[in-house]
Amino acid sequence: MNPRVRFAPSPTGNLHIGGARTALFNYLFAKHNNGQFLVRIEDTDLERSKQEYTDQICESMIWLGLDWEEELVYQSKRTQSYQNAIELLLSNGSAYKCFSTKEEIEKHRSETGSFSYPGFWRDRDQADIDKALELKSPFTIRLKIPNEENTSYHDMIYGEIAIENSELDDFIIARSDGSPVYNLTNVVDDSDMGITHVIRGEDHISNTPKQILMYKALRLKVPKFAHLPMILGQDKKRLSKRHGATGVQTYRDDGFQPEALLNYLSLLGWNPGTEEEIMPFDEIIQKFDLTMVHKKSAVFDEKKLNWISGQHLSQQSNHTIFSNIKVINANWGKSESQDFCLGVIELMKSRSKSLIELMEQSDYYFNDPIDFDEKSVRKTWKNETGIIVETVQSILEKHENWTTESLEETLKTFMAENDLGFGKVMKPIRLALCGTVNGPSLFSIMSLIGQDTCLRRISHALDTL
Repeated sequence: MNPRVRFAPSPTGNLHIGGARTALFNYLFAKHNNGQFLVRIEDTDLERSKQEYTDQICESMIWLGLDWEEELVYQSKRTQSYQNAIELLLSNGSAYKCFSTKEEIEKHRSETGSFSYPGFWRDRDQADIDKALELKSPFTIRLKIPNEENTSYHDMIYGEIAIENSELDDFIIARSDGSPVYNLTNVVDDSDMGITHVIRGEDHISNTPKQILMYKALRLKVPKFAHLPMILGQDKKRLSKRHGATGVQTYRDDGFQPEALLNYLSLLGWNPGTEEEIMPFDEIIQKFDLTMVHKKSAVFDEKKLNWISGQHLSQQSNHTIFSNIKVINANWGKSESQDFCLGVIELMKSRSKSLIELMEQSDYYFNDPIDFDEKSVRKTWKNETGIIVETVQSILEKHENWTTESLEETLKTFMAENDLGFGKVMKPIRLALCGTVNGPSLFSIMSLIGQDTCLRRISHALDTL
């Protein structure tokens, strides 16, 4: 049977990096094994759950390319299924009504030092239960944990895991208001959706034995489990907002490409068994194997993400990048021809980590620099610089073959004949043309922006500096 997996976010916030990694690993496992990837919205927290978060989560997943099969499943629409499960557990003796008050439980804890529920109502006579119901005493519903043996399972990442049932107290499956808790809804949903493999964060390891007992109590088939290592910040603490941008939407808005983010996320806790790091998504799907997921927590490295993003950007076609930029900013390059813009992209894409950075760093192609970087001016523009730049300007005024190769040959000849180093000639020229001394090949820039623009900018620099 082909696997069926799910991603089950709670719509209490935007899709963050940890959630995206969980969704991705589920998706990769499904696609690698010709299975199905589903999405369930766990929106039973009525106070914190919002439709806008659901919409944002779905938008982020679509942007990433993590499309799901079948319709979205909403927990808020499945109340009857949970009630049916609770009634079944009560009728088959796997659960019971607990009328213990908070005060009684707290008293027991203070007297014994134990935080386990003592099972006051586990085996009470029906007469006591009927009396409590007659008095309309509030009650929760608890699952009756087997007294003996342990609960064990094979984790597809961590191997054999077992816990003594004596360490599990009779946990609540329905609150006093009748609402079901996570460990019940999760089991019922996964069973009804036909989920064969539950792939989720390692913070759920403690829930898994409880859910296995729930499956058995409901006479349901137990799925296979895999728990993913946590994602940590550089300080080795769990990744959170204090570490900076952790939302998928933020990276989208910053001009990162989904292919790059997916590539990086896939390497957070997994590798293909090689040193290969830059991979197209189809290749990642082909190579993905849960047995290759690390047990050790992964560290989110912003620099590594930027590098991978830059590698993906440099490998994209200029036309693709141009189209993607226009989605972000339709006015970018509007004053110039498409060919000019494609030329800018060709020069800048290998020097940028994102589309936003490419756009920001390419401003001097479209606009004459008004101000000049002060630090660069101090290092570059000396007493004799003005005379050298004026000489270069006169050479460029007479230059007829305005191509990258011709410009390079002409200016290198000038430097050689006058025994002038590159820094004394080309850095001031770059400063005049770009406002900074950093960037791609200056000869390529000059060829692209044209003779008139170059001469005009040099004149401005001579007048200003």
